[in-house]
Amino acid sequence: MGPASIPNYGRLRTQAITPVEGGGVTYVGQAEDPFFLDLRVFDLIYGANLSERGQDTLAGYNVQSIALQVPKSALALNGDETKNPVIGIWSATSKASMNVKDAEASGAQVQVSRLGNPLVNELVPAANQKDAFNASTPADDAKNQALVDRVLNPELPQVIQTLYNIPAPATPRNDLVEIFLTGIAKDAPTLDGSTPPIQADLNSQILNGDVDPKNFVPAEELRLNMSVPVTTNPNRLGVLAGDNQGFPNGRRLADDVLDIELQAFEGAAQTGALVPALAAGDKVNTNNVPFGKTFPYLALPSNVAVNQIDVGMPSGGVPGGAGGTAPRRPVGYGSPAGLAPSRSSVPG
Repeated sequence: MGPASIPNYGRLRTQAITPVEGGGVTYVGQAEDPFFLDLRVFDLIYGANLSERGQDTLAGYNVQSIALQVPKSALALNGDETKNPVIGIWSATSKASMNVKDAEASGAQVQVSRLGNPLVNELVPAANQKDAFNASTPADDAKNQALVDRVLNPELPQVIQTLYNIPAPATPRNDLVEIFLTGIAKDAPTLDGSTPPIQADLNSQILNGDVDPKNFVPAEELRLNMSVPVTTNPNRLGVLAGDNQGFPNGRRLADDVLDIELQAFEGAAQTGALVPALAAGDKVNTNNVPFGKTFPYLALPSNVAVNQIDVGMPSGGVPGGAGGTAPRRPVGYGSPAGLAPSRSSVPG
């Protein structure tokens, strides 16, 4: 599949947008990976000396995407988005269990992954806790003491302190409890009964009129206050930069979630100030191609091979920098005007 067989993927994608019963639209199909970051953050936080930054290591890769746009009333508790504007979102992936003997995936569906806030699975549970976390549901989180302990006393700030001599914030980290488990609110319930350190009414379900505080259960979810107005000039650092429509109040495609979460783990959400030594983050501040302005908003998929063999190299190796990716020109099929690319513009 490429520009020769599908010269205008944008038109094809528009045809694939389908109405949803009760209002709204949906799209299922390929898109350029909207997650932008330098994955070398996982190599001792940018190489232990901030040398491994500035490369969008997901640039040019495509992902299968599910986009859904529905009325707020379809998401709000009791269908009332005015009285109950805060929602909590998480997704799960399940697959059929397999009999190893006959290699047939014909058994019951088993949950193998879950996702609420981005990067929680990577940054919060310990390595020996990840499988259990991915098999669980948010309703179980408050009873998972191992997970709660990792929120109250996270490992990442200790690693940063060891590598960069940046003092880790004092524990217990009730600010992270607000961000990951309860949502941010002046009266959000802390696990030790103390006053929430982030004193702002933003995105905890405790703010919903129909929620009984006595029945509120902390849970790891991506929370969104749907009543927060759309930001005229969005800031990639979201709430940390005073843009309350951004992450961790929901997550827009252009929110720089890696830089935001790294600063949040370092205490920026409760101090109101970025940690200067890490202020530049991974130096990947935007996606490699622009997002769309209309549904489904995702960038068109790339039609350029990311891992290209360089026949000029002695062993037919892969050129490029760290990550082993070749120089690439990720673009959506077709030109902005919807015309097929000229022959000279097709990689050959």
